[in-house]
Amino acid sequence: MTTIENGTGSRELAGKRALVTGGTRGIGAAVVRQLLDAGAEVLTTARSATSTVPQGATFVAADMRTRTGAQALAAAAQETLGGVDILVHNAGGARPYQDASAIPEEEWQDALDLNYLASVRLDSLLAPGMRERRSGMIVHVSSAAVLTPMGPFLHYVAAKAALETYSRGLALDLAPFGIRVNTVTPGRVATPGGEATREQWARLDAGPGPDNTTPLGRDGRPDDIAHAVLFLVSDRASWLTGSNLVVDGGEFPRG
Repeated sequence: MTTIENGTGSRELAGKRALVTGGTRGIGAAVVRQLLDAGAEVLTTARSATSTVPQGATFVAADMRTRTGAQALAAAAQETLGGVDILVHNAGGARPYQDASAIPEEEWQDALDLNYLASVRLDSLLAPGMRERRSGMIVHVSSAAVLTPMGPFLHYVAAKAALETYSRGLALDLAPFGIRVNTVTPGRVATPGGEATREQWARLDAGPGPDNTTPLGRDGRPDDIAHAVLFLVSDRASWLTGSNLVVDGGEFPRG
């Protein structure tokens, strides 16, 4: 296998075409960079153009909260890449409220659209091409907030919980066609978006937020999550589908 000087150290994804949503900063940008380093051709998206698009990636603006945004992105992927072998759903987020009863209905809908239905819509548009080729890898990015649902984020947590259930079901549905579907669940990761959310929570005085410590003694880094995504879309995970890989520094013990 040919080696390179940076990133993963290999070109194991050479010839693969990847689409990463929300890939201009934080975890998404780290995923884009690692896929590029591994040899993939990468298209990424956000709601508006930004100077933080990783060098080497192609960018297209799309609002993943809407059906038309998903349709436009799928069309751009077909036109730019000629199809998608790797699909990583990273776009997501929501702002906290004082408690669950304070979350307006439109915010519930927005959270569902961005954190759950965006994946359903884009999968339905791009999975048929994978089925025809009898090959493909899909990764849904969830959140460890699902493991400790708190009222101020209940709209976000509920959407991510739905995403995890959907991901397991989709894995069973697509497995006969050689398509693998997995979930990555990040814990507390140091990103601009995460810091902004913690600041919003503090201003609300909505009670204690998530614990600031992990057994490994540090917050996660975007590359910690990107490494997990890279593993799941590589041949090293060729017998892995329907899984949920929790990457949280040991913060949430599991039996």
